[in-house]
Amino acid sequence: MKATIAKDFHWEMGHRLPYHDGGCQNIHGHSYSMRVEISGEIDERGMVIDYFDLKAAVQPIIERLDHSFLCSESDEPMCAFFRGNPMKVNMVPFYSTAENIALYILQEITPSISVYPNVEVLTVRLHETKRTFAEVSVEMKKYRG
Repeated sequence: MKATIAKDFHWEMGHRLPYHDGGCQNIHGHSYSMRVEISGEIDERGMVIDYFDLKAAVQPIIERLDHSFLCSESDEPMCAFFRGNPMKVNMVPFYSTAENIALYILQEITPSISVYPNVEVLTVRLHETKRTFAEVSVEMKKYRG
């Protein structure tokens, strides 16, 4: 039998979209929330995956992002600022849109989740606000080859 489980996570983080014509070009932050869903076969223990194992896979990236600034490596004014003002910053090779952040987190946690052979689909739904989210998924059989 198949089932889907989910666990919610929350953190605070700043960012900006330097190319944006609206307010998002300015430095600002969000109270991010994220739901990680895992679908697959229920194993002999009666689980798709243990919630503790799911948290262990996701929590390190949440701790890395929490109360940090997510900065695109191409955002030279911000990169220069952070070189002169050491703060908690995560430099990434992409613009910090909700879609890209969700994909980044998915890619970070997929290796840890892939060790569970009964897991079939891993989904990350990232809420930037209460009313907006981006969602990305990976079929684990494609990841495992």
